[in-house]
Amino acid sequence: MFTNERRQEERTGRSGTPRLQYLQELVSQFQNTADDEETKEKIVANLANFAYDPYNYTFLRQLNVLELFVDCITEPNEKLVEFGLGGICNCCADPANAIIITQCGGIPLVIQCLSSPVRNTVNYAIGSLYYLCNASNKGEIMKPEVVDVMKRYAAAEEVSVSFSNLAKAFLDKHVSETA
Repeated sequence: MFTNERRQEERTGRSGTPRLQYLQELVSQFQNTADDEETKEKIVANLANFAYDPYNYTFLRQLNVLELFVDCITEPNEKLVEFGLGGICNCCADPANAIIITQCGGIPLVIQCLSSPVRNTVNYAIGSLYYLCNASNKGEIMKPEVVDVMKRYAAAEEVSVSFSNLAKAFLDKHVSETA
């Protein structure tokens, strides 16, 4: 369920932690957790869960969480990649968020995730590209190799219905526009 100011006040009460402060605490914890991969994974997963709600978008941008998500998808830790890309996928339908992700070099990183061995990561990559692709970056996303991968996923319904459905939606929206 999406949040608004009134609902947020009802949920946190008078003595609850304001959302911005709570998210800041998560970001600080992540930054101060140098070698504890499991803790980092939990924090990024938690931040990704906040990324689906438009109420949080301003806070996430203010705290550079979108950049943190992009950084996570460069990590060798597959869980950080999965949760970072999940956060990107959850918030990239918003044009302001998509611009930040694009400006941070997120598109080639998301494209690389199409070949991940982790199913959720591939789902998030396809979903993210669906929303990130627009007139200003279509050339970067709609490369023949990306379209080919999407066509293979679309045809692989027996392997993964979710890959197939997401890839078909991507192709329906973006390939028909370029044809």
